[in-house]
Amino acid sequence: MSDAAQPSAAEVRAAAEALKEALDRHLDAVERRAAGGSGAAADAEVFNAFNELAAAGEVYDEMLYEVHDEVTPFEVPTTDGRADYDGPEEPEVLSVYIRRDYTVTDPRRLLAQAERVADLDPESVDEDEAVGVGAGQSLHAAVGVLFGEFEPDEIATRHAEFGLEEGDATTWVAAGEEATEPGEWLPAPFDNVDPERVICRFDISEAFDEDDIESL
Repeated sequence: MSDAAQPSAAEVRAAAEALKEALDRHLDAVERRAAGGSGAAADAEVFNAFNELAAAGEVYDEMLYEVHDEVTPFEVPTTDGRADYDGPEEPEVLSVYIRRDYTVTDPRRLLAQAERVADLDPESVDEDEAVGVGAGQSLHAAVGVLFGEFEPDEIATRHAEFGLEEGDATTWVAAGEEATEPGEWLPAPFDNVDPERVICRFDISEAFDEDDIESL
């Protein structure tokens, strides 16, 4: 949003109220269907309430960030343009595929954090990487140190501390045929993803603008 279009605190509060109302409408639609309102009409009511809830959540999340620099912990999966699910109704095996992109915005901060890890816990750091970080020159080594020390979810939560800026992110949960043997897929972990077996998907991207939200 531009400075001219910056929402006010009151508008954030109004968006929160709209989200609460959308939650109530969605729950009401789900409960009516569960109480015996089966059929195409009941399904359509739940579907429409779901889309309204998704749109209200996106608007509130965006305004909350613009005004208070805060975000919500909620992500709503969408299915636009994706293959219909054609996997088992009761899957016994699940595969979770995750991708998160980052831009290195502060190389000095990234190097400093990696050097701190290498100094505090030298045994946890590869010797070659420790040398590169100690020299204060190798971003390649620094990235290896940080991602070797911290879990990906912690990197995602604390990315600014490491001189990183978040880009697009996606998580896919897919049904599998049977459990794989240890080490079986490690040489190519993201190959052979069948879109028709993706049970749900969660995407985060700045490409989702207000026009996309209103069209849901």
